[in-house]
This record gives sequence, C-alpha cells and structure tokens, in this order.
Amino acid sequence: MVKRLLQSLAAFAVLASTASSACESEPDAITAHAPIALLVDVQSGQTLYARGAEHRFIPASITKVMSAYVAFELIKRGELTTEQNFALSESAAEDWYRTGSTMFLEPGEEVPVDLLLQGITSVSANDASVVLAEGALGSIENWVARMNETARALEMHDSHFGTPNGWPDGGKTFTSARDLAKLARALVRDHPQLYARYFGKEGLRHNGFAQANHDPITGVVEGADGIKTGFTSQAGHGFLGSAQRDGTRLIMVLGALETEQQRAVAARELMEWGFAKFDRQTLFERKAPVGHARVQNGMRGAVPLAAANTIKVAIPVEANPDLKLSIRYEGPLQAPIAAGEVVAELQIEVAGMPPARVPLVAAESVSVASPLQRIANAFSNWVG
Repeated sequence: MVKRLLQSLAAFAVLASTASSACESEPDAITAHAPIALLVDVQSGQTLYARGAEHRFIPASITKVMSAYVAFELIKRGELTTEQNFALSESAAEDWYRTGSTMFLEPGEEVPVDLLLQGITSVSANDASVVLAEGALGSIENWVARMNETARALEMHDSHFGTPNGWPDGGKTFTSARDLAKLARALVRDHPQLYARYFGKEGLRHNGFAQANHDPITGVVEGADGIKTGFTSQAGHGFLGSAQRDGTRLIMVLGALETEQQRAVAARELMEWGFAKFDRQTLFERKAPVGHARVQNGMRGAVPLAAANTIKVAIPVEANPDLKLSIRYEGPLQAPIAAGEVVAELQIEVAGMPPARVPLVAAESVSVASPLQRIANAFSNWVG
C-alpha cells in the first residue's frame, strides 16, 4: 500500500552541545570483533549504529528472552501466576537434568513460577525453561508455537524458535539483531514491572548452588539493567542489552563474537558511546499536537494528531545536522477513529543517520459521517 505523505515540517538545524565522552573510540573500532552489532535509541526509534542488523544468526540462550516475554504475557492475561508450582517431570529430566546451564532442579521438585523466571533470566537455566513451558502450556511444542505466534505479532519477520531455551537444534532457531531489538522494546514497554523484577539481577542460589549472572554491563555501566547473554560453540558469544539514563533508554545487540572478553568490552564501550556521543532534544511532549491526517467518510475531513509519548531525537554531538520531520500514514484514514488510536507515524530524518519512525495517535474521535455530511465533505474537498 502506498504511504501518504501529508505534511512536511520545515527542515531545521539543531545545535548540539559539546559533551565529554566516556568512550573516545569510534563504533567501528569498538565492534571490530562483532560481525553483528546494533544500537537503538528507544525513545526516538533511531538506529545509532548498525552492522549486519538484518542478518539472521543463532541466538543461543538469548532465546530465553522470548520465553520470558511469553510468560509475562500469560501473567498479564491472568493465565499464569508467579505463585503456581511446577515440577521437572521424569521425562523432561531425561533430557534436561543438569544439561548445559541449569538451576539444578531435581526431578519431581516443585518450584514456583517466580523462581523459575529468576532461573531463566539470571542464570540462563535450561531446566527452568522446560519446566515453565510444560507447566504453563502443557508441552514444549505448545510453548514453542506460542513463541512463534508472539514473534509474528511483534513483527519479528526474521525470527523462528524451535526450543524454549536456545539449545542447539540444527538451525531451527534463528533471529536477527533488528528483531531482538523489537523484542527488547516490547519487553520493557509492555511489562516494565516484571522486567524490573527479573532482569538485571546478580545471580541465583538454589539447591546449594550459587551462580552469577554473565551480563557484562549491569553493575558496570551506569543505568544498565539487563538483558541476556547467549553462547554455544556454533553461535559464538552474543548479548542483548539495555541501559537507561535520564529518561533515555538504549538497546544493543551483539552477535557471533569469538570470546566472552570481546563481548564484554564491546558491550560496555558501545553503550557508553551511545550515551556520550549524542544529545537528546525533545521534539514533542506526550499528547502534544503534531499535525493532521485526512479522514474519509467521517464527520470531519481531518483528525488532529498527537504524540503517543514524548518524542525525542538523538543528535550527534559536535555536529549541526539538518533535521527533517514528516507525517506518514496509509490514507486517507477511514472513519470511525477512536481518540488515542495509533493512526500515523512521525518520520525523523537526521542527516547521516537512517530514518526513524515513532507512533502518532488521534487526538480526538471521528465518527462516521451521515449522508448529508458526506455531501458537505465532498463539496468542501471539491472547492479546496
């Protein structure tokens, strides 16, 4: 379908203040050992840095982030509670008893969902992922099907999941950095309280075994709060990470690094670079008017548009780039339209950076026009 450009806001320059940098290296040098690297500013949707962002790769245990998101969705809908108890079945124990990373569950041991989620998110427990999948939806197959349904709903077009935990499965499980960034944004946006409870923790002690989280940035980089590492000999070392400072959240993806040390250094330096090398300018506060979109068969011929959330733009420091804003939507829009409904996007174009889009909502409702009103609208359009 053709995207309609309704309104082009005049290009203008934004003066960027000079900021001291915690990381003087350029991103190409920082990510030299990473075939896949992505850094995204969540508030603006801007890509600050990308290498191989659309390439499919094996996520290994980063897969568990999707399992956590599926669990959070079930909890949100009341289909699962953190107090429910599930056990490692005898059949599951044959394959998953102390296999790979584990929280050392014993066969038949009943543990609450709360503890299983801690094991999945903090010590990458393969056994906990399987217990949760079987307990919540009856089988691993049902759980994996839900993971893939969720991926489609999140428009993760380059992803497919074959296991709940990322264990090697002959290439059935794959994703892309761009898709993982979508998943991370949804995780933080849709489930902020559960995200804060389960991610970015130091580790876990269970059944006498104390284990540390391998997250390379939490507790090291200011504002870092997760998310998940991954490693197999086939996939190499990967990381999906997030940090927030002064209302700005950055999400990063690294994939296919050769060593854990390379991953740790790249993750820390790239995140610091993302905060240090860009100024954030507020374009529109939440609910502020942005423009209008044409409406067909409505009581009015246009609907006012507003920012769904505060819209900021990341501007490279020590630069004075042109900034162009434009409203895009598939139109004209069809009535009825509900106030608060996402109906358009604001495209943000900073010179030298890929375009980014953020949602715009209808500031008012528009009902379906009566036959008489349609005649009046048609006459108004005819006379301009």
